[in-house]
Amino acid sequence: MKLYSIETGFFKLDGGAMFGVVPKSIWQKLNSPDENNLCTWAMRCLLIEDGNRLILVDNGIGNKQSEKFFSYYYLHGDATLDKSLAANGFSKDDITDVFLTHLHFDHCGGSIIREGEKLVPAFKNATYWSNQEHWNWAVYPNEREKASFLKENILPIKESGQLKLIEVVNSEDETLSETSFTENISIRFVSGHTEKMMLPQIKYKNKTIVFMADLLPSIAHIPLPYVMAYDMFPLTTLQEKKSFLTEALNNNYILFFEHDAKHECCTLHQTERGIKENEIFKLGEI
Repeated sequence: MKLYSIETGFFKLDGGAMFGVVPKSIWQKLNSPDENNLCTWAMRCLLIEDGNRLILVDNGIGNKQSEKFFSYYYLHGDATLDKSLAANGFSKDDITDVFLTHLHFDHCGGSIIREGEKLVPAFKNATYWSNQEHWNWAVYPNEREKASFLKENILPIKESGQLKLIEVVNSEDETLSETSFTENISIRFVSGHTEKMMLPQIKYKNKTIVFMADLLPSIAHIPLPYVMAYDMFPLTTLQEKKSFLTEALNNNYILFFEHDAKHECCTLHQTERGIKENEIFKLGEI
């Protein structure tokens, strides 16, 4: 197995929304805002070469939306999905599986491209993976979340015939619910941010790496009260974080961050003020 960090560029989101109830006087020390109160975030994906499968976890915001849409998010940076794949010797046509943690536009926008007037899969040889509960949640969204679920990112996946749905395993503690994806990859289900978001948990070089998606968007979100205003069920997120961080600490997991603009990975340690990041490093250093 080989793992590759895939950068797709940066965007900006409101700092207050990203840090929830934490006051700006505190969070601005962790991610400096611009004059519009916007902070920079990564859209970092993960490529997993596992036997004869090449699995891409999430795929960024894509490029098919209107100029007006993109103007809200201040896309910047030189990295793109295509450039990052090519830098590692791959192309979109090599991808066998597109694993979508959830269907918010900054995670799945690269799934679909425009060919003339048609919307078609960007990964023509891949199976796209979601789960029924989250798919229903995205296709029939609530009023608060529907701006994050764009039909042009989602419906063409099913129409292409390339969509498969993973069975959700439920338990009283969802963060301990797992199902197998491959021999080396299991899936955790969490529902504080959005219904049945999927976190890949990967066995790699005798270590366990967890792709954090939006449960922990960045290192700055490790402290328990740091819960995004974007989360549908913040108290559920709080419980999921608490349970996961305890497990991750006890088992020395490596956390891989999708949205941290500066840091890719970290381990954890216990401090007098709670669980904090310990070693910080790049995926390629493992």
